[in-house]
Amino acid sequence: MIITTTPSVEGRSIIEYKGVVFGEVISGVNFIRDFAAKIRNVVGGRSGSYEGELVDARENALREMAQRAAQLGADAVVGVDLDYEVLGQDNGMLMVTASGTAVKLG
Repeated sequence: MIITTTPSVEGRSIIEYKGVVFGEVISGVNFIRDFAAKIRNVVGGRSGSYEGELVDARENALREMAQRAAQLGADAVVGVDLDYEVLGQDNGMLMVTASGTAVKLG
């Protein structure tokens, strides 16, 4: 499955539009990660635990989107957009949404 943020795939023609597809992931961040991130904020540096959670959520959202496109018989997803949001009263949930147009290539 080709996944691209561009509206087309270079060297290939789009012969059929299958529809808009989405992949959504909501993941909670646990107490230990929150505590480690607070320490990082005080002493400086990057929060590896949060970065890892973000990478996992993004990859899972893209994978889910690609699976939905494959179910429609698509070869590629073009015009992909990724959105990130924090949810919950204490902003303890991370939501990543991947969306794009599933297409059949010639």
